Amino acid sequence: MTTVKPAKSPFKVDPTASNKCGFTLMNNQVGEVVAEVMGHKDNVTITPLPSMIRVDAIGKMEIDYSEIDEAAGEEEGWFNSAEFEESMSTHYGRMVHLDDRTIFFANPEDAAEYLDFDLKPVRSQK
Repeated sequence: MTTVKPAKSPFKVDPTASNKCGFTLMNNQVGEVVAEVMGHKDNVTITPLPSMIRVDAIGKMEIDYSEIDEAAGEEEGWFNSAEFEESMSTHYGRMVHLDDRTIFFANPEDAAEYLDFDLKPVRSQK
């Protein structure tokens, strides 16, 4: 009797932090505009796929709504967090919506001031 060994997987577990954050967009008119604007930022990589657009960054990334308004040829205030949420399908990292921008953080500690996240350890009361 011959024993068949499973093929070795090319994937491995890597528990180290990636220091990345990002999101995916629908591959439509709005998604194209957002990707175009974000692609001009230094730490951002755009990966167009058949049904979506991946936007990945190292450390932190900001989506300035006025930049999207201008690139889309729309009036100021057209692009906002609701419009972004409608075009975005998923994200990773911490995401913070402000009135004029959305900020992504790779590390939750970097978003602490926005999330009311206290970085000081709390001693238990026994």
